[in-house]
Amino acid sequence: MKKSTLTAIFETLKTVDCDPSILSEVEAELNKGAEKAQANRDLYASAHDVVMNALRSATNPVTIGELYDSIESELPEGMTKGKVQYAVTRLWVDEIVKTEGKINTYSVR
Repeated sequence: MKKSTLTAIFETLKTVDCDPSILSEVEAELNKGAEKAQANRDLYASAHDVVMNALRSATNPVTIGELYDSIESELPEGMTKGKVQYAVTRLWVDEIVKTEGKINTYSVR
């Protein structure tokens, strides 16, 4: 079920005389991904400076593998190589310069 559909159902149930436990269950279902999403946002935010500092200190553009290997011990727990790649290639593209090649390399603007 789409979240928008569930939201519509929840809003409708609030306007009628509905069992509070049902409202509570629907609301819990609507919000179940919110904690995980916030945890991910916090994880990426805590890794941002580590990644950017490493890119600034690199003398040449680096691959994701080289970047990750150089900062792995400084990253917060749960920040994997895949998450670093996602952040560099999707979240922080405004701050990163991508040099395309057989293997792409990255540096800061």
